Amino acid sequence: MKIAVAVALAIALAQGAPRTQPIIVASKPFGESYILCEMFAQLLEARGFRVDRRPGLGATEIAFAALKNGSIDVYPEYTGTGLLAILGDTTRRSPAQAFTHVATEFRRQFGVTWLPPLGFENTYAISVRRETATRYSLRTLTDLARVAPSLRAGFTADFIGRHDGLPGLSRAYGLTFREVRPLLGAVKYQALAAGEIDVIDGYSTDGLIARYDLVVLADDRGFFPPYQAAALVSATLGRDDPRAVAALAELSGRIDGAMMRALNRRLEVDAVSVTTVARDALDSLGLGNGSRPTTGVVRAPTGRLSAWDSFVHAMVDERGALARRTWRHLVLSALSLAAAALVAIPFALVLERRRRLAEPLVRVTGLLQTIPGIALLAFMIPLLGIGIIPALAALFIYSLYPIVRNTYSGVRDADPVAVNAAHALGMTPAQVLRLVRLPLAAPTIMAGVRTAAVINVGTATLAAFIGAGGLGEPIVTGLALSDTGLILSGAVPAAVLALLVDIALAACERAVRPKGL
Repeated sequence: MKIAVAVALAIALAQGAPRTQPIIVASKPFGESYILCEMFAQLLEARGFRVDRRPGLGATEIAFAALKNGSIDVYPEYTGTGLLAILGDTTRRSPAQAFTHVATEFRRQFGVTWLPPLGFENTYAISVRRETATRYSLRTLTDLARVAPSLRAGFTADFIGRHDGLPGLSRAYGLTFREVRPLLGAVKYQALAAGEIDVIDGYSTDGLIARYDLVVLADDRGFFPPYQAAALVSATLGRDDPRAVAALAELSGRIDGAMMRALNRRLEVDAVSVTTVARDALDSLGLGNGSRPTTGVVRAPTGRLSAWDSFVHAMVDERGALARRTWRHLVLSALSLAAAALVAIPFALVLERRRRLAEPLVRVTGLLQTIPGIALLAFMIPLLGIGIIPALAALFIYSLYPIVRNTYSGVRDADPVAVNAAHALGMTPAQVLRLVRLPLAAPTIMAGVRTAAVINVGTATLAAFIGAGGLGEPIVTGLALSDTGLILSGAVPAAVLALLVDIALAACERAVRPKGL
């Protein structure tokens, strides 16, 4: 391991000159990834680098796509994920062989770098309640296959769709469940404890396994590959600032499985903040700001806050962050809505003059509304990267249909008596449109804008999955950590913001309504 770290440092220091922009550190949306992301960020800051955090990006495909195109610089990844989910390689390998293979292929195919592993593995842990294991005599996944048709499974969407997840596991063991539900990471533990499902996918370092006293079933056929955790670094960071890569490599080989389980437990069970968990971990390793190594992670458990206390803390104690998120959310919604109105209204007016094509084109616009929000955001990443620009583009697309539909219908169905009278007075079609149809259609057009605005504010919470910020940030984090109060601290302000926007646009609707209507 020391040789691997030395080689990584030598490669890093042999390249490039420092860059001026912040280093963008990201994570996927589950607790361990948040902790490692924050440790990367704090370590870089302790070495004098400016850092921009983008925690809680969507599934592996979103995070890796962002890394490939340089939208982020580093995030924690696992060799097994790289091997199967990204390379699609099902060849069985030892941990050392798996790391060597992904490191070689990722550099060759994508130009990105795997730093030497952090020191622990975090493989999938298929888990059941202890009472379920006792009732069906379950110890292995082969045992599970025998009774799977009578059990309900709850798996993360990532696991359901990945080669190293449910599809491959089902082929290896002949698993066929009575029902499979897609569930968010932390929610699945609650659903299992409540008896709503019988089997979940977890991770071997999860603190929640011990909290709920679950039984992890042995992978007796060796299906899952090695999952060594490591920092995955973009080509641009290695080229522009190899000193940062050298700083990140200081963590290689320093975190063992016991330490990671303790860190996860502090976050997931004891509800200690990610910032504190990461800072204490770095201090214990002697990698923080002037800290010395200690015998372990310090600070006693605080006890999980109630949902109400967590909500109050996020709304009151973190009101500065709340204000910033609300402002970012409002900017995202307002800019995308304004752009949509500027495009959709003229487009609908053109359609009114081309009525043969109008309905098919309006329906095509409506099809865009059916694309799932997170899928549309993910589609934007290869084109526009992550952050505010792809979020604006996606929200713009979602805002088009209500405005196009209402504008076209309002202008087309304007009071026939008034329209006929205008023609009888000798008005041109353009004058009829400007002086009669548009004023009469104004309330209908504004109703479409109001509908688009409310949809826009709600959909903007998904922008947090691609690092655009806003009120979706605490929702994504709360879902990952099973923190109801944190979820509400994003959902409640978003609902209030949608209500206020609708009230403001209702006033605009009254202002543009012609007198006498």
